[in-house]
Amino acid sequence: MAEIIQKDGTWVFDGDTLRLTPGRDKNVSPLRRELGELPVPLRALAGISFEQGKRSGRLRLRLRDGADPLLHATGGRLTEPHDPYQLVVESDRYGVAEYLVDEVRNALLLERVPSGPVDSYLLAGPSVPLSVSAGDGTASFDGERVRLEWKWQAEDAKSAGGPRVLALADVLAVEWQPAVGLENGHLRFTVRGAPAKVPPKYDPNAVELWGFRKDPLMALVAAAVQARLPHPSGPPAPEDTRPAEPTPALAPTATPAPAPAPEDDHDALLRRLRELGELHRSGVLTDEEFTLAKQAVLKRM
Repeated sequence: MAEIIQKDGTWVFDGDTLRLTPGRDKNVSPLRRELGELPVPLRALAGISFEQGKRSGRLRLRLRDGADPLLHATGGRLTEPHDPYQLVVESDRYGVAEYLVDEVRNALLLERVPSGPVDSYLLAGPSVPLSVSAGDGTASFDGERVRLEWKWQAEDAKSAGGPRVLALADVLAVEWQPAVGLENGHLRFTVRGAPAKVPPKYDPNAVELWGFRKDPLMALVAAAVQARLPHPSGPPAPEDTRPAEPTPALAPTATPAPAPAPEDDHDALLRRLRELGELHRSGVLTDEEFTLAKQAVLKRM
C-alpha cells in the first residue's frame, strides 16, 4: 500500500483503488469537501504524474475519457483548488509522492489497463438527494427529478413561471460552466421539447452563476444528473415513442427578454460594478466577496 498525507488531502493506493480524501485545511474548496472520499478504481486511470516546485509540488491524476461523470459534466473546466484529481505536496514529502506515482504506474502496467476512452462511467456520481443554492437560483436533485427555484434576483422570465421541475427522463444533457472575466457562468439542462437556447439569465432550465464561492458546488448537481443519463459513448438509448408533451406556457410577463445589446467594455464594467454594489447592499455578497469582485473589475478598467 502507498499513502501520502498532506494538509490538502490524503491519497491511498491499495493496488486496486486510489482513494482521494480532502484535507481539513481552510484552503480546501467546499466542492472537494462535499465530495468527501473519492474512490478511483485502477481501471479508470489513464496516468499519474508529479510536478516538483521550489516550495511545493503537485500530484495529478489523468482519468480515462468518459470514466467520470463530474469531469464530463464540467467539460474539464474545474480548476485548482476545486479539481479533486490534484494534490498539493509539501517539499519534504516529495519522495513519498514519487513512490506513490511509481506504485500506480507499475499497477497500470501489470494489469494492462488501457488509457483510451470508456463507454460507461467507472466512478459513481455524488450521492443524492442534494441541493445547492448559488447565483440566481437553487438546484435540487433527488435521483428522479431536478427542481429549480428562483431567488429574488432572478429575471421575471424565470421567477414569474415559479419553480421548475424537470423529470430525469426529459433531460437530454447537463452542463456546468464557471464565470470567466465579465461572462457569467451557468448550470444548464437541455430538456426534451424545450425551445432553442436563450441566455442563461432568461432560460428557465438554467441557473445563472456570478463567479462567487458557491458556484463550483453546482457542479455536484451536474455530476449527479450526468451519472444517471445514458453514457455519451454507450449504446444509443431506445427511441422515445411517447407523444411530445407541450411545454408549460409561461405567463405573458415571463416571455424571455431579448439578450441585451452588446456594450463597449467600459459600459459593461460600470454595469458590473453597479450589480456588485446591489448584491452587497442586499446581503448576497459578504464584505470580502464584494471587495475581491470589485477589485477584479477595476483591474479591467
